[in-house]
Amino acid sequence: MQATVCRILDANLDRAREGLRIVEEWCRFGLNSAPFTDECKQLRQELASWHSLELRSARDTPGDPGTELTHPQEEQRASIEQLLQANFSRVQEALRVIEEYGKLYHPTMGSAFKQMRYRVYTLESQLLGNQRQQILAAAQLYLVTSPSNQLFNVVEAALQGGLTLVQYRDKNTDDRLRLATAAKLCQLCHQYEALFIVNDRIDIAIASNADGVHLGQQDMPVSVAKELLGGQRIVGSSTTNPEEMQQALEQGADYIGVGPVYETPTKAGKAAAGLDYVRYAAQYATVPWFAIGGISVNNVNDVIGAGAERVAVVRSLMQAQHPTLIVQYFLAQLNRRQSVKALQGDYNNNHG
Repeated sequence: MQATVCRILDANLDRAREGLRIVEEWCRFGLNSAPFTDECKQLRQELASWHSLELRSARDTPGDPGTELTHPQEEQRASIEQLLQANFSRVQEALRVIEEYGKLYHPTMGSAFKQMRYRVYTLESQLLGNQRQQILAAAQLYLVTSPSNQLFNVVEAALQGGLTLVQYRDKNTDDRLRLATAAKLCQLCHQYEALFIVNDRIDIAIASNADGVHLGQQDMPVSVAKELLGGQRIVGSSTTNPEEMQQALEQGADYIGVGPVYETPTKAGKAAAGLDYVRYAAQYATVPWFAIGGISVNNVNDVIGAGAERVAVVRSLMQAQHPTLIVQYFLAQLNRRQSVKALQGDYNNNHG
């Protein structure tokens, strides 16, 4: 029995160390994050300290039937997030095995690996949350979908144009179809390294593996949604005036919608907040914010001129004949605004 336990511990120590190394490489070269990289390295070194010669000597790779086993899902990775989640799961499963079998091998091994497993859970939560926040911070254009027979084609065409943020909004479809649609959209977005947000429904967001949820003023409070979703996922909030903005910020919204800038059938009966609210947000918003409501290729430069660096659109993309080109146009205008702002900053720094 002791030889078998040693083989099990050796195999799972290898598995955990390999998985951590894969995560560490992304932390180091993908995120340039010293804290995350250091935590991965510390965990690997602790694993190595338990990987004794006795355990290594029990290895029997030629006689291991598991070396021939594989699964189609292991053959491909659709995104960095999927790669990271797969390897975190691999590490966590290996640590649980070591925790249990380690109790038969060493008096403190079980408790040591239990604590290590919790550290990996925390690292996963922080890392995936950080990954989402980075994409959110860099996003300039936000597509809010409306029901369409061409929904998947429109979304993919927009993603091909450089879109990195999509919200699935459908108020009337039955829940089973809504969940199936959300799951498919989520997978599509993640293939393009884009964030996928679900409107209103926290349950569908969780079940579809969405990156977060967007809430209106009549929905659940942002603070409660964040408790339910945990620290990894994003919570956004619609705001129509400074008071609603302040409330959303105090409750911890990760981003806010600012509008409707212009009257729009998407928000029938709601008065336009106008460009004055855009100017207010440009001065006082402390999280990423997206001007929304009736924004099109014909008026986007007016919205940008009022201070918007990010915009959200519905009809401009959902009804477009060439969504890819429309995305590229919006991004070009927003990038031009960023370039002008950067030049102004350089000028002020050099002539202040």
